[in-house]
Amino acid sequence: MDKIPSVDLRDFLSDNPERKQKFVNEIGKAYEEIGFVALKGHFLDDQLVEGLYGEVKNFFELPTETKQKYEIPGIGGQRGYVGFGKETAKGFKKGDLKEFWHFGQYVSDDSKYKQEYPDNVIVDELPKFNEVGKETYQMLEKTGKYVLRALALYLGLDEFYFDDKIAEGNSILRPIHYPPITQEPDDAVRAAAHGDINLITLLMGSQGKGLQVQNHNGEWIDAIAEPDELMINVGDMLSRHTNNKLKSTIHRVVNPPRELWGTSRYSIPFFMHPVSGMSLNALENCIDENNPKLYEDTTAGEFLHERLIELGLIKK
Repeated sequence: MDKIPSVDLRDFLSDNPERKQKFVNEIGKAYEEIGFVALKGHFLDDQLVEGLYGEVKNFFELPTETKQKYEIPGIGGQRGYVGFGKETAKGFKKGDLKEFWHFGQYVSDDSKYKQEYPDNVIVDELPKFNEVGKETYQMLEKTGKYVLRALALYLGLDEFYFDDKIAEGNSILRPIHYPPITQEPDDAVRAAAHGDINLITLLMGSQGKGLQVQNHNGEWIDAIAEPDELMINVGDMLSRHTNNKLKSTIHRVVNPPRELWGTSRYSIPFFMHPVSGMSLNALENCIDENNPKLYEDTTAGEFLHERLIELGLIKK
């Protein structure tokens, strides 16, 4: 496959059973073959997207010392600001050429996850940044819920199989700034080749060249979405849970041509995580003689902790 398939969530949300099944078949097939789709018909409107990008740019243009006061020690970068070059892809020594922010789950004071999740960090200088981040988080979470319902049907599960596993899940919205490249990168790239940790990732900001996906032949192909599309891919948790039936695909963000080194790039992924207690054990109907069990049993929380250590965000 040399192109990312495009699907429309409105097919799944329609009252027409044939359109709904068409969406299930298309997204399931795409996730078996390449692990990525471009999705139309999501719950983000143009005004919200425009507002978010404006506030994200405002934040990253703040002085470095201002941003650094929102870098919270001891939480593995799960909330607030993470400075330039501090995240390193698994298996790489060079830090990625990026800085980013994390919005996390919004829970009530009486939620059983209140003590498990760090509080969201409020940017005093930019009140709208906090508001638009929360609204975007909730609209992407809603979009992801319906994508997972379609995948549950494709896997032969109850449509609502994932609902209780993602309710108050440990999801992260990550606005990323890839600053202008000011010197020879010395083998560092904006985001080195990696697979995502989570169930699925919903990505805003893949309208220009930069994001590349590795297909099953080992070839790198450009993943470019239309202005009204999100790019959505399978993460390692879902890949483990389905015994690699749905594939977590290696992807990267390459440096631009030298003539564009002076430009910033912004991208905003939503990493959809379940609650930490979700079992990632391989589903029974994804194991057979031709597809033996590939992974050891684990939970989402255990797997996340292990990967954050590998990324250098949590020290052993």
